[in-house]
Amino acid sequence: MTRLLVVVPSDTDPPARLGEWLTGAGLELDERHLDAGDEVPADLSGHDGLLVLGGPQSSLDEGATELAPVRDLLAQAAADDVPTLAICLGAQLLAQATGGSTRVRPDGPEVGATLVARRDAAETDPVFAGVPLSPDVIAWHHDEVERLPGGAVVLAANPVCDVQAYRLGTAVYGLQFHIETTPEIAASWAAHDPVGVASSGLDVAEISARAAAAHPDLAEVWAPFAGRFADVVHARART
Repeated sequence: MTRLLVVVPSDTDPPARLGEWLTGAGLELDERHLDAGDEVPADLSGHDGLLVLGGPQSSLDEGATELAPVRDLLAQAAADDVPTLAICLGAQLLAQATGGSTRVRPDGPEVGATLVARRDAAETDPVFAGVPLSPDVIAWHHDEVERLPGGAVVLAANPVCDVQAYRLGTAVYGLQFHIETTPEIAASWAAHDPVGVASSGLDVAEISARAAAAHPDLAEVWAPFAGRFADVVHARART
């Protein structure tokens, strides 16, 4: 069985639907939940790929010591070009771990259902090539990537965030947005993030309703994306 190490920095952002899609594509998920005190491995021995999810922690918080081993693991994955998908907080940690930097968003949080635009480089990418030009996503971040590592390729952006998706090497991906959510997860985030919701100009009910309405379109685009990422992990396992 092809094994994917899944690091869950916070149980507020579990693998959810993304985990189901990856399992359906034949990956065995080895989940490590930081909230439960699970150990993050020192390396990827015994695993063929890596998934790092999001959470309410800030990538800029030096007191979030639980994130240090996650950065170390992401640095190793990038150095060895191990298939990796790093989402939101994960994407920020990946940038930090490989020579880039992050910052608090100067214009305030980006939250709720939104669109991103695929960049030209995505047309030849084995995982992003099947994504439409302007897919639905769920945004929920107070920080963002300020400076990408050398050699990084931007794959998606939108008017409020220059780096919505990027690739390092051939198989290491960072997504600033979320594709794993359920309507219930998005509604919970709205209920517990008054600052983020206020930045949207909507109330909790409306931002939750709009997120729920976007989820069928999310599945249509991002379930096949997950399958293509799984193909990359399977190819790694075979070699």
